[in-house]
Amino acid sequence: MGVVHTSRITIVREHGPIRKAIIQGFSEPIYYGVHGGIKKFYKVEPEVEHAATLDHIVGAVGG
Repeated sequence: MGVVHTSRITIVREHGPIRKAIIQGFSEPIYYGVHGGIKKFYKVEPEVEHAATLDHIVGAVGG
């Protein structure tokens, strides 16, 4: 079996826990950050809550 797909992604830290993912083939970036129990664990209070990378991993495995 050969390679079916190669993801080409650049992740840039914006500020604090906020990261911007630029995915080749998509016009809009995806933002990652913290929310809920994750922000409590790290003791941060972001200006805007975003899904964590963990949320996307769980969604991908379950989807």
